[in-house]
Amino acid sequence: MLKYWRSTSLRVALLFAVFFIIGAAFLASLLWWNTAGYLDRETDAVIAADTRAIGDRLRDFGLPGAVQMLQERVATAASPNADRRAIYLLTDPRLRPLAGNVDAWPLKIGAAPGWYEIELVHRDKLHATRMLHVVLPGNFQLLVGRDVQDRAQIRNLVLRSLAWSGIAMLILALAGGWLIRRAVLHRVEGINRTATAIRQGDLAQRLPQRGSDDEFDQLVVTINRMLDQIQQLVEGVRNVSNAIAHDLRTPLAETRARLEGLLRHADQGQEEIAAAIADIDRLIGVFNALLRLAELDSGLRRAGFQPLDPALLVEEAAELYTPFAEAKGISLDVHAVAGSSITGDRQLLAQAIGNLLDNAIKYTPQGGRIVVAATAEAITVADSGPGMTEEERGLAAQRFYRGDAARGAAGFGLGLSLVEAIARLHGGGLSLEDNAPGLRAVLKLA
Repeated sequence: MLKYWRSTSLRVALLFAVFFIIGAAFLASLLWWNTAGYLDRETDAVIAADTRAIGDRLRDFGLPGAVQMLQERVATAASPNADRRAIYLLTDPRLRPLAGNVDAWPLKIGAAPGWYEIELVHRDKLHATRMLHVVLPGNFQLLVGRDVQDRAQIRNLVLRSLAWSGIAMLILALAGGWLIRRAVLHRVEGINRTATAIRQGDLAQRLPQRGSDDEFDQLVVTINRMLDQIQQLVEGVRNVSNAIAHDLRTPLAETRARLEGLLRHADQGQEEIAAAIADIDRLIGVFNALLRLAELDSGLRRAGFQPLDPALLVEEAAELYTPFAEAKGISLDVHAVAGSSITGDRQLLAQAIGNLLDNAIKYTPQGGRIVVAATAEAITVADSGPGMTEEERGLAAQRFYRGDAARGAAGFGLGLSLVEAIARLHGGGLSLEDNAPGLRAVLKLA
């Protein structure tokens, strides 16, 4: 039972049931209060009118007139079609009955005049009554009342109905809470199974969706996107570790060999030292690029975002790289219309465009063509070089990946990784497409 009570869905269902019961009780109480109040006012008005009439008769005609009036009213109340709920009793100062339909003065009626609600034997049965005790001239005691047993029965009926309704609502709330708990647990169990599989190392697992677009599906979409990011980061770290061990081993071995050569040939030290410094600079460049990627993946550069015109960024980058393109006999065309606006980091976007242009110039043969275009949604760099196969395009953005065309070219395989990280920081991504011939790199912006 304790396990079920720990269920949030069951507690919520019970809480709503309690609120519903309280609301229903309040509504029933309000209806009863208004209905009972109306009946009480009507009853009190009839009793007060009878009391005044008997008092007036006593003052006008004396005790015989009052007794005669009471006898007439008792006789009328005893007729088959009359209202038999009326109660009358007139006594002398010693409470000895003079007239009425009550045999003796009720013990529950005190000596003080006023209103009383008592149980009284009326028509051979014990009934709830409402009575008015007044003292008439001559210290005669008058008791006028009405049988209100029917109102008491209505009250008991309402109270029993409320009690049974409350029990029924409580049972329905428990059943509803159990059903809600079962439905919620079914979804939660799926999340738990997936989380357990991910914790055990299967990062490709994703939470299941029902396609209902409810709150759970929206949460699942958010968590799956987070898992995609985590998987990408973990695989990136794994690939970086392997790539560092593979790609940095050669420059380190070359540096070590040169330093050993310095020990054997001191007269050739200057050239070897310069080559060793160049190798170390290459290593520093690799680690700087890795640190830059780590900074981009953490999202720390979002604080520097500002409104930018992508057309101006493209034109500035093209102006910077035009001399390199012309040196290889490559035409560099820009298609961008100023006026659109994006929000981003100027320095990072300029670096991303520069990396794409640098790759395009590097792999486009002499006499080729490069086209750069910019819109508010994307920046595109298309070349007429050898391009990439579909498999290579899927791997090109991985860190330290080097395609077949890049084996003999300078670089570390981090350029497109930086571009993708910059695009992801801006809410977009990097897409590599076939330009037939060549490669089209699309830097998508959010």
